[in-house]
Amino acid sequence: MDYSGSGDPQRTIELLWGLPAKPRRGPKPKLTVDDIAATAIRLADTDGLAAVTLRRVAEELGVTAMSLYGYVPSKAELLDLIADRVLRNYPGPDSDATPAVGWRPRLESIARANWSLYLAHPWLLQIAASRPVPGPNLTAKYDYELTAVDGLGLADTDMDLIIALINDYVRGAARTAVDAARAEAETGSTDQQWWEAIGPALAQAADPARFPVASRVGSAAGAEYGSAVDPARAFEFGLRRLLDGLERFIDDPNR
Repeated sequence: MDYSGSGDPQRTIELLWGLPAKPRRGPKPKLTVDDIAATAIRLADTDGLAAVTLRRVAEELGVTAMSLYGYVPSKAELLDLIADRVLRNYPGPDSDATPAVGWRPRLESIARANWSLYLAHPWLLQIAASRPVPGPNLTAKYDYELTAVDGLGLADTDMDLIIALINDYVRGAARTAVDAARAEAETGSTDQQWWEAIGPALAQAADPARFPVASRVGSAAGAEYGSAVDPARAFEFGLRRLLDGLERFIDDPNR
């Protein structure tokens, strides 16, 4: 697991926000930070986060790894950079041709946008974001998401907690979906095929009398969707229940 915010704070902020670094001697730079970020994102999308090293990025750009250090000091700053840059295509005010009306549809739209983001760039789930470095795109995302619950009479801290709740839920649900897809790609068998393979042995080992509720519910679930839980279906179910709970909180006059 890689961690956001583990690089040099000053240089990371400079890279994210396009602030001028200390001038350096030598020829005019041949690359831009955007060139490096775009290449790193492409590598992460195609080959996974482990492929994103300064050496590999340099090879893709046709330069030496040493030459990249003048732009990005280490992989730590590079990861913060691409985690922010990939949010450039996240929906925002300018993308709302027909904006959702009401806080619930807007939060639902935000949840789905995050879901699509993680499925398109699953490597984001490999970067622990407990200390997210606020770059321009992450800040724009946060600002846009907060507008969904602005003007409802909520305390600012409650607004922050609601957005965090939505994002944390989607991140967890997306991880399940990404793990399922990765398992299928690496093993060559679907979840359904895996359950079918272990089913006979499990039936002999797990006594229904010892685990009556698990046996009953597991049988019902298996009969309905073939043992393997559909991550997209689980996401939809959880999102509806989450929004139901928030509706009670937001509409409660005594909150």
